[in-house]
Parts: sequence; structure tokens; C-alpha cells
Amino acid sequence: MALEIHLLDFGDIELETSFLVLGLECGRTRRVPVYGFLILGGKYPVVVDTGYRDNAIMESLGMRGLQFHDNLIENQLAKHGVRPGDVRYIVHTHLHIDHAGKDDVFPMNTTVVVNRRELECSVSGIMHPQYPKPDIQHMIERLHTKDALRLTDLEITGAEEIIPGVWVEAANAHTEGSANVIVETADGLACICGDVIYDFNDQIVADRWRVNDMEPRVTGNHAGSIRGEKAAIKKLLNNYRYLLPIHTPPAKIENGKVVARLGMTVPGPITQSITVPEWRPV
Repeated sequence: MALEIHLLDFGDIELETSFLVLGLECGRTRRVPVYGFLILGGKYPVVVDTGYRDNAIMESLGMRGLQFHDNLIENQLAKHGVRPGDVRYIVHTHLHIDHAGKDDVFPMNTTVVVNRRELECSVSGIMHPQYPKPDIQHMIERLHTKDALRLTDLEITGAEEIIPGVWVEAANAHTEGSANVIVETADGLACICGDVIYDFNDQIVADRWRVNDMEPRVTGNHAGSIRGEKAAIKKLLNNYRYLLPIHTPPAKIENGKVVARLGMTVPGPITQSITVPEWRPV
């Protein structure tokens, strides 16, 4: 089944650049988008991640939220003719502050899907305060409400199907319970990869730090090992036609390399082509 993914623009955040890419421009601030995703073409709409609760909550991380009326999730969905009550599943890549802040906008018969390991981490104190109290309290309310929450065990089961053409798998990076969301599109598999990748240009495309061939640069915010994060990024580049992180526009991938950037729909028109240098003998 060929599905289509629409980006939902939940506003921007301002944060230190080295949070995005380890060791990059320490002390300098960068403004990045916060996206969610609406999957259409199946029996029911599916939403992936819901953004941050409000501008004030971002201050708990020393960041600035830039969310306006148009960025509210109800308004973003309305642009596609979808109401919160129409959504069958919310699927979370993970539960950090800018990913699970608007679940309480949706009724309890919209089922939230989260990896069980991620819910465990959210209440363990690991990476606190990136798991803010109101968001996680709402998740616990869903835990005790019939069918309001679906817990996966991706590290044990492998991939799990959500609806035909959409499934989740363990990301094995960023947080201990992060998940990737895979979508079958008319132009191949697209992977919504959360925060495993923050910035295509400075982590993958740019050559200014790279020494080893095909070696990505890691983010400045991860709970696991650097080696594990590098491997998770390489797996994404080697397995999917499109990659859709939360904080940078989607990319088209060929032969493990970023070849183009896209706009607000995947598959969709290319907004920027990237020339990949060919190897030549000396």
C-alpha cells in the first residue's frame, strides 16, 4: 500500500549548536524546526510525534520555543482536513520534551504507540528534564485507560506493524527506547527517524571534519554510545529511500548518500539537489 507523509510544522526552537552536532560551534545558537508527521492513504490517519507543549516549557532546557497559533497541532491537522478525533494512532519515536507535548489534545480512543523501554526511561530520571512532568503524567493516565496506550517491545520482537504499510523498529540510538517509523510510499520506503539524525549537512554531507569514508558525525545529545549512534545512522542511510528527522527537512538517499532535500510532503518535489562527488583514479 502506497502511503503519503505530510510534515506538520509545530514551530521552532533555539538551542546551542553543539547540542545538535557534538563539538560544533559551542556557545553559538541555532534555530531549528520541530516537525511531526501525518500519514495519509490508509484506512485511518496516523500521526508521528506531537511537538512541544508550549513555549514556556522549553525554558526548562535553556531553550527558546517559537510556537505560534498556526503551529498548534489542531491547526496543522486541519490543513489536511483532519481533526484530532479522526486520528487512530499516535506513534512516538520517543518521549522527549519536543516530541510528546500534545498527546492530551487527542481523545483517549486515539491509541498512543510507544516502545515500552522508552516509557521506562521517561520515569527513570535518565535524561531528566528532557522528559517533562506534564507530558509523562499524561502518558501514565493513558497507561491506566483501556486501549489508550499500546506498548511495543521492539528490542525483543523486532519490527511491529501499526497499520498496513506502517511499522516500527528499534532505533538503537538517541534514547534507550527510541523507535523508527517505516512507511511504504509509492517511491520506496521512508523512515521517520526521530532524533537519530539532527542535521544532515553537518553530520553527513559536509566534509570539513570527516577523515574516514562514509563516517557520520554524531549528535551532542544521546544516551548511548558514540559507536552505537554512528552505526544507527549508517543503518538508516543503507536501508531507506527517504529519511525524515524531526529537526531538519527530509532527505532522499541513494547508495548510502544524501542526494536531495524535500519539502513538506514525502514523496514530493525536490527542493535542493546535492551533488555527490564521484571517485576518480589518480
